[in-house]
Amino acid sequence: MSIEMKPEQGLDLLHDIALAMVRETRPEGMADFTHRQLAILLTVYLERPPHTVRGLALKLGVTKPVITRALDAMGKQAIIARRRDEADKRNVIIQRTVKGALYVEKLGDMVARKAAELKTEEEVA
Repeated sequence: MSIEMKPEQGLDLLHDIALAMVRETRPEGMADFTHRQLAILLTVYLERPPHTVRGLALKLGVTKPVITRALDAMGKQAIIARRRDEADKRNVIIQRTVKGALYVEKLGDMVARKAAELKTEEEVA
């Protein structure tokens, strides 16, 4: 599925989503996500598992310690979980959680709503 929009529309949508993430989607007591944490979160929840620290580092083009720090923060919020790979103890498997799945679902609903609102505004103008 391809959606065409002008750069200004794309930035408006990103702005609306960022504002909504600050105002709406954050569960009680949960810290705001950095762009890096959000990229990791969406990779874990939208792409087929398994996910490892090494794999996420390669995908995002950052070091393993960078991924580890981001996962530490998200783990404290129970958005993701980690466990050692039984087949290879050097690997750390990143797992989804119910709390994380609910957050991603809520985020997806909000993004779809904001995109629809943007389209409606364009039709009115």
